[in-house]
Amino acid sequence: MRASALMFTALVYLVAGVPVRAAPPPLQAEQLSVQKLPPPNPHWIYVFDEAFFNEIDARIHLFDGDTYQRLGQIDAGFSPGVNLSPDGATTVVATTYFSRGSRGTRTDVVEFTDNRTLRVTHEIVLPAKRAETVPSLFNVAYSADGHFVYAAYITPAASFGVLDPEHGTVLGEIDTAGCQLVIPSGPNRVSSLCESGRLLTVTLDAQGHEAGRAMSAQFFDTDHDPVFAQGIKSASGYLFVSFLGEVHEVDLSDVQPRFAAPWSLVSPAERGVWRPGGVQLGALQRALGRLYVPMHKGGEGSHKEGGSEIWVFDAGSHRRLARWPVAPLGLAPIVAVQVSQDEAPVLFAATSAADVAVLDARSGRLRHVEKHLGQTPWMMLN
Repeated sequence: MRASALMFTALVYLVAGVPVRAAPPPLQAEQLSVQKLPPPNPHWIYVFDEAFFNEIDARIHLFDGDTYQRLGQIDAGFSPGVNLSPDGATTVVATTYFSRGSRGTRTDVVEFTDNRTLRVTHEIVLPAKRAETVPSLFNVAYSADGHFVYAAYITPAASFGVLDPEHGTVLGEIDTAGCQLVIPSGPNRVSSLCESGRLLTVTLDAQGHEAGRAMSAQFFDTDHDPVFAQGIKSASGYLFVSFLGEVHEVDLSDVQPRFAAPWSLVSPAERGVWRPGGVQLGALQRALGRLYVPMHKGGEGSHKEGGSEIWVFDAGSHRRLARWPVAPLGLAPIVAVQVSQDEAPVLFAATSAADVAVLDARSGRLRHVEKHLGQTPWMMLN
């Protein structure tokens, strides 16, 4: 005990002999700022990411397909619908928030994000009835002139809201009698897909009120070969691909849609064996006239499976130009594709492993794989 006391006393004297240094000055407070993004290029892509383990916290990642850099992120709430303004300057997000995270008071809202800063500039509160579906360009959409925004509603009755993005107001609601989603055409027309295999087209007046409506003829068989709701943008409308690989070209340049004769992605021997599938199952490079579709071998009910190959077609002659297997590239099955519309087009292919591959759209040569960019990969190009 005495030796321990002496040792403690010695340590006290030793410490006491050490000179005390003055405390360093406090660090200067950091000033947070937002750096503006450079002007967009045709190879910027917005990748939807809905976390399976945190569904109330979806987001959109902005990725540069030339530098392979992640440029930023847009928060998107619960099961959102996402789209871009006609000039590419604004991302519009239709989403839902609950006051207690996953429960409590529900608020449906459309948020407008400035794509140079990725800041929300304003919002429009909606009735608590917006459609919560798998990713689609038809959950929320701008009119061609940017004057209106349309938001799909399901209660389960189907309708859509007409919004004024400039003044931040809801102009009205249009009943669509069982036809769903908002497919814009021109400055004042909106079409919806019907369970009968038809399209309902509503024409609006300058105030966003209904001025007329027309129901098309049936263009696909809902019982034997339904179409995917994710239409592929064309010069005059959209291409809708069926579960068995039939391509239905819809011209929406007039009040009444016009339908070309359907053509098939598969030969008679391949029908029912090779099928399209995934979340975003086709992309059209309009200048080249090339259609890219992920294809897989599967049976009935396999329409959500990703493609083991990407098939390339001449959209004019309907001839298959190439088959690009993805396993030799080290890629998981392809669930979404998107292609740029510039003179040096890039094909983006999202996989079931949440990776996004960047390929040369002419040759299929792999340029880059960005790992874990989107858990529910679905893409928009600026």
